[in-house]
Amino acid sequence: MSVAISSKRYAQAIFQIAKDKGTLEQWRIDLKKIADLMQSTEFASVIENPRLPLELKAELTRKILGVSNLLALNLAYLLIAKGKFKNAGQISKEFDHLVNEYLGIKHAEAITAVPMDNTDKVKLKQQLAALIGSKVEIEFKVDPTIMGGIIARVDGSLIDGSVRNSLEMLRKNMVGMSK
Repeated sequence: MSVAISSKRYAQAIFQIAKDKGTLEQWRIDLKKIADLMQSTEFASVIENPRLPLELKAELTRKILGVSNLLALNLAYLLIAKGKFKNAGQISKEFDHLVNEYLGIKHAEAITAVPMDNTDKVKLKQQLAALIGSKVEIEFKVDPTIMGGIIARVDGSLIDGSVRNSLEMLRKNMVGMSK
């Protein structure tokens, strides 16, 4: 089973539990902690060491995580036991998408040539929310090849306001006029 499918299944199961118990935000926090823990190369090397007993890995995980949600801790143990702890980041991301969808929050991606400051990020978030008529969470990325402007993707829709795209459109218009 692919990582994406496996991660989605875990996320869906966790989402159902969290929704039923009214603990969506607590699970977001706990899953982020678990995902962040896997980013530690020292921890990852210990967890992925087949010579260490599962009990030692579980005890180490419990001490480092410090989560109060026993179900989240059990999830971490399960991921360790199944050799899927490296999928924790993807599971957390999938869970966030499910929660946002449930709450009516759209996911967007904004690509700019240079990093945006916080004021511009807030303005863009407000403008996209007004444009699509829904709350929006934006993942910001930087790609210098767009030269300037912004490219935004929201639920499969593309808004290309990049300088590169404007120049390409201008070139096509000029070529079309010369025929």
